[in-house]
Amino acid sequence: MTDTGKQLGYIDILRLMELLPHRYPFLLVDKIINVDGDASGIGIKNVTMNEPQFTGHFPDQPIMPGVLMIEGMAQTAGAMCVAARPPGTKLKAVYFMTIDKVKFRKPVGPGDTLEYHMTKTAQRRNMWWFKGEAIVAGQKVAEAEVSAMLVDQT
Repeated sequence: MTDTGKQLGYIDILRLMELLPHRYPFLLVDKIINVDGDASGIGIKNVTMNEPQFTGHFPDQPIMPGVLMIEGMAQTAGAMCVAARPPGTKLKAVYFMTIDKVKFRKPVGPGDTLEYHMTKTAQRRNMWWFKGEAIVAGQKVAEAEVSAMLVDQT
């Protein structure tokens, strides 16, 4: 593997809250590392027992709902797209458009650190498509393809 010398970016929680409208308990990514514009990045979610989904899913054996993992992937991709836009562009909304080829492979629970590995597969005008893999301790726990549309203020 060759080191290209390329600097990869980092998006912390404060910047995430500027980029996304989501807030607790629905902000499902804590930071994004290894950001390469809107081409790729890794969202990090530290799963903790005090999150509200674990009171009902399931109290005796808490499991992170799969739909929340997919939402975390979408939030990671969306934040990267918004961050990569030209300065001064006024964003109205990011709309989640599609979810395809979803597979859940292993349960995720409190104490796990979820990594959302997102890679852009296509872009046309204001539409983006990403392939995502959710990974815990080096093992793939879920995967999906997602797309979103960014709408500017007029």
